Amino acid sequence: MGKTTLANQVYQELNEQFDCQAFISVSRNPDIMNILRTILNGVSNQGYANTEAGSIQQVIININKFLTGKRYFIVVDDIWNVETWDVIKCAFPMTTCGSRIITTTRMNNVAHSCCSSFNGHVYNIKPLNMVHSRQLFHGRLFTSDEDCPSHLNDVTDQILEKCDGLPLAIIAISGLLANRESTKDEWDQVKNSIGQALERNPSIEGMMKILSLSYFDLPPHLKTCLLYLSIFPEDYIIKKDDLIKRWIAEGFIPKEGRHTIHELGEKCFNDLINRSLIQPGGTDKYDSVKICRVHDTILDFIISKSIEENFITIVGVPNLTIGTQSKVRRLSIQVGKQGNSVLATGLVLSHARSLHLFGDPVEIPSLDEFRHLRFLDFRKCYQLGNPHLANIGKLFQLRYLNLKNTAVSDLPEQIGHLRCLEMLDLRKTSVRELPEAIVNLQKLAHLLVDTRVKFPDGIAKIQALEMLEEVNPFNQSFNFLVELGQLKNLRKLHLNFEYDSTVGDITRFKECKKAIASSLRKLGTHSLHHLNIADDDSFLLEPWCPPLSLQSLMIHWSPVPQVPNWVGSLINLQQLRLELERVGQEDLCILGALPALLTLDLIGTAKPRERLRVSGEAGFRCLRIFFYIQCEGMQLMFASGSMPKLEKLRINVDADETVACTTDAFDFGMQNLPSLITVECALRGGRVGNAFEAAKAAMARAVSTNPNHASLVFV
Repeated sequence: MGKTTLANQVYQELNEQFDCQAFISVSRNPDIMNILRTILNGVSNQGYANTEAGSIQQVIININKFLTGKRYFIVVDDIWNVETWDVIKCAFPMTTCGSRIITTTRMNNVAHSCCSSFNGHVYNIKPLNMVHSRQLFHGRLFTSDEDCPSHLNDVTDQILEKCDGLPLAIIAISGLLANRESTKDEWDQVKNSIGQALERNPSIEGMMKILSLSYFDLPPHLKTCLLYLSIFPEDYIIKKDDLIKRWIAEGFIPKEGRHTIHELGEKCFNDLINRSLIQPGGTDKYDSVKICRVHDTILDFIISKSIEENFITIVGVPNLTIGTQSKVRRLSIQVGKQGNSVLATGLVLSHARSLHLFGDPVEIPSLDEFRHLRFLDFRKCYQLGNPHLANIGKLFQLRYLNLKNTAVSDLPEQIGHLRCLEMLDLRKTSVRELPEAIVNLQKLAHLLVDTRVKFPDGIAKIQALEMLEEVNPFNQSFNFLVELGQLKNLRKLHLNFEYDSTVGDITRFKECKKAIASSLRKLGTHSLHHLNIADDDSFLLEPWCPPLSLQSLMIHWSPVPQVPNWVGSLINLQQLRLELERVGQEDLCILGALPALLTLDLIGTAKPRERLRVSGEAGFRCLRIFFYIQCEGMQLMFASGSMPKLEKLRINVDADETVACTTDAFDFGMQNLPSLITVECALRGGRVGNAFEAAKAAMARAVSTNPNHASLVFV
């Protein structure tokens, strides 16, 4: 009996050996029709929308008919009751032809029912032994086993004995100790707090004891931030930046020193990661954590705490008691694929502070029932239209409004009454013009729109603006472009210079570029740190004074002949993405001279018959991540002393062209990168003979010369 990680790992390793395969997470989903349609979708790849049938029996027949005679591999993950399995099993042909079905569950009776159906076996995941427990524990707290101070060895073993080999318990306790001093008294205190709970009952009750210790060790604001995670459905992927915006809008992040409120929110996020109370998910290509998840057991714990404290009311989760309190403070409506969610009668919504909808409900709650909302999230409520916002102006305390992926096409003028609004997301809606009243939102810090949206004049009145995306300067008035430069707190700006040359006045086009260049220069003297430009004209090549405060500059869609000279003046720049038609040695000299550059994403091809040489004299003294996307051959040579702090290198290699070059085509000086940790190689080609395999082998030999034993990953 296990959970998603083990089942998914097995699924990934074995699925290529079968005619068809599917991974279905059942969890607490009570909708058997939804489960069966998901199975049919998974095995047939016909799309969920095309799996509709008249009855459950008909879907079972369709699955059975499709699988008959095929060799299939199916994982049904996290089954909660025997009744659900009794229906699911009818979909699988009894003559399996070498097929395999794996089920995972937390329930003993479900496990035995599953294995008896197909003469299978129950595998009980065993607890970790002491050796592996110690490795997990020390790996979280120290660099290696040897780094554990000798005076802590005995208390470590005593703590691990109480954890009884449960990985989550070990991780939770190590997360707790990571935030305490490494003294025997401190660790003894934690050991004694655990008591005998896990020794007597190594089950969910004992685990809750461990989580309680971690929870009560948190400072008050972190407790609140953790409890807030109970609004999300099980297995929900949570975006870090979105979570931080939510915390800020709810007022959970206390101000501290000279840090921005977003920086403090990021610190809270990292604290919960470090305490192992939330799990870091995927990272972006720059190795920055962008998403997180909450372990099911931890989610159960914080849901129980939230209900106990009447912190959050959850609707739509089966087998979950919402509590005895009728007054709702925060409401999370979680809708299945069928759009089924019903508000319980007797709930008092008039004092609710936040409303979160997950899924697309058939019936959207009326805003008339909510008068004190601070937070309103309607994203992906595809049925939400203009009439649902009729009384939006009465929500005087609203700080956060998310309408992304809705059918809204017009914002009412009364949006200007929301004087407390701090975040407004209108992306992927049909809104094409903002009302004039938008400039009255003097606390608005984050405004996110699509590139086709036209702004009214008066943007300079919104001095609180910190983030503005995605603006097309050619859709705006001249006054707007001038006023943009007066936003003294703007730290992140996304511009899209998409321009239809067949429409419009060329004179106005030139005036727009001149105005935006002037505003960018002014913004650079204030707070602008992040600039994202999508440019399909010559704006980047024109001489202008760039914002010198920039820390991040990301340029898309616009390959330029060479690195513009103004780039060399960006002395604070830490992150750069740039597309060049041809990369020359002089370009590397300009980029290498940037004193603060940490990550470089360079797209382009070297000049014909030129191999780019990166030497110690070229600079790049601080660079840690280098992505070089090119089209022909290897084209790089790292000389001694080059990029001394480089940790991650990603390159594109055309196998046919590189192998066809000289024998030293892959001798590009990997031995001269002393700090290198990871090499990511994207191999293309392979049309000529065994060029692909030859290129892989040559690449492996080249990386093996690295003194830091860098790992090689083909992507």
